[in-house]
Amino acid sequence: MPDPNTIVPPGKKIDLKDYDPAATGQFENKESAQIKLAVGISQLAEYQNILYAQNKFAVLIIFQAMDAAGKDSTIKHVMSGVNPQGCQVFSFQAPSVEELDHDYLWRIHKCLPERGRIGIFNRSYYEETLIVRVHPELLKVQSLPQVDLQHIWHQRFQEINDFERYLTNNGTVIIKFFLHVSKAEQKKRFLERINAPEKQWKFSAGDLNERAYWNDYQAAYTDVFNHTSTEAAPWYIIPADRKWFTRLAVADIICSRLQQLNLAYPQITTAQKDQLLAAKKILEQED
Repeated sequence: MPDPNTIVPPGKKIDLKDYDPAATGQFENKESAQIKLAVGISQLAEYQNILYAQNKFAVLIIFQAMDAAGKDSTIKHVMSGVNPQGCQVFSFQAPSVEELDHDYLWRIHKCLPERGRIGIFNRSYYEETLIVRVHPELLKVQSLPQVDLQHIWHQRFQEINDFERYLTNNGTVIIKFFLHVSKAEQKKRFLERINAPEKQWKFSAGDLNERAYWNDYQAAYTDVFNHTSTEAAPWYIIPADRKWFTRLAVADIICSRLQQLNLAYPQITTAQKDQLLAAKKILEQED
């Protein structure tokens, strides 16, 4: 059984069925995980400060999942210590008429994080190889010059890999999470939404309709992982049946990736030091 935090090995084939959605690693209870999560949230806040000051890298965090896997709550908890001025969250719904008149990556470019900032995609361009694959009739509204269902998905995998390689070559760190929830847990969460008045707004008939395509989505996701988990932008499959573990795993991976960047506050020049000393002297001489 794969470790709960295992990267999908680039260049190798995996089967999503081999990953346990209820795994919790070495943590046996929620309390111990929450303690470590608090540490991770604090570390992430510090890394963000340095990231912003250094203004060298951008960080793009992608969340993909089946409905009710906990994307929103994971973002809310893991990023709770981050300065909102340095973080942007975008949720990608069905493309607009304007967006359909462009290539499928066009709307993505407008939402990419600037250097020094963290960008979060709640769903992403991967929907073009997931929901569009499960519902290929959606290709008709994209007005493509030609559509070959035998090759279009592999074509898009290659386009996405090239796009992500371009971004990483230019300083964007891409961290891709799949929150892996079981079909039984999704059912439980759907029922909780239906039964709780404060959660009913989260549920729609479309959620239940997509549940009917569960196996198709599992196969589509497996194909995505096997073709787009690369050295530059690997996929992480995160067990999502226990939200407390999901949040901890996501926070830990983000912190680890940021730590690998060897972030550091900018070093000031001798001239800048002289300016600081001069300014200090003027301020200290004030009445």
